[in-house]
Amino acid sequence: MYGAGDVRVADESPPAVEPGLCLVRVTGVGLCGSDVHWFAEGGIGDARLDRPLVVGHEMAGIIVDGPRAGERVAIDPAIPCQACRMCRAGYQNLCPEIRFAGHGACDGGLRELMAWPPAQLHRLPDTVSDADGAMLEPLGVALHALDLGRVRLGARVAVVGCGPIGLLLVRAARLAGAGTVAAVEPLPHRLRAAAAIGADHAWVPADPERSEFDADVVFEVAGTDDAVHSALELARPGARVVLVGIPDSDTTTIVASLARRKGLTLLLARRMNDAYPRAIELVANGLVDVTSLVTHRFPLDRAAEALAAAQARQGIKVLVEPHR
Repeated sequence: MYGAGDVRVADESPPAVEPGLCLVRVTGVGLCGSDVHWFAEGGIGDARLDRPLVVGHEMAGIIVDGPRAGERVAIDPAIPCQACRMCRAGYQNLCPEIRFAGHGACDGGLRELMAWPPAQLHRLPDTVSDADGAMLEPLGVALHALDLGRVRLGARVAVVGCGPIGLLLVRAARLAGAGTVAAVEPLPHRLRAAAAIGADHAWVPADPERSEFDADVVFEVAGTDDAVHSALELARPGARVVLVGIPDSDTTTIVASLARRKGLTLLLARRMNDAYPRAIELVANGLVDVTSLVTHRFPLDRAAEALAAAQARQGIKVLVEPHR
């Protein structure tokens, strides 16, 4: 990624495998909304491209060297320092020194080979495919958001924005014991997917029935002010609202009186914490279907086309398979 809309594929030397790292052949990379930000805007939040960057952080691969050679793995994109106060307190996702695949100076997964720490390589059971392994990262983000929301048994839950993470939150909320789950999404094919994955109600934002619903927990997963406003409207007084989406402009605007008079608790999700073991268990045991969410597949030499498809919100999840 050289800039907004400027994606180039080239041959490079294999990465240097420094002591303490494993060489991994990348088999699948899901394209996330944050990758689309890099593609559409040349940046994300307050981070801007200042060098060519290999994007992609939803990754699976096969270890090709060392004692674990041949092992199929999900690749955790986050490398926390493990020494700072936040890491020691168990909040590795908030580590100020974290290195993250496809962000800053750390190249991501849209390449054939990468060198990565073995602790961040999670073995995949035979029942979990390579594509499923790449989907574990968005599932982990959904699980982290669910943890922040503290969904109680029988709770009423709303999810605003039904891309992959929003859909996985619908499923996760159902598994967590939510009594009723409502989904709000403007795209018809994603609303159908929300109903299929477990939503009791699936509404477009303008649906008048939406105004009659009051949720104990609301997850906003679109990153727009309209979605945030919908989330605040859906929340009952005293509810928790978890903001998961990333805005285009690095600014989120809320109607303060609406949030204040309801006494809402607003929480902002930052990636995930140690969620991979749980995500693997859920998929391996058939409790969460991530396979059906992958609707588009591209080889690496069509990465720009894949990113454009993701930007257009075609289907659900766009996957790049570097060795296809």
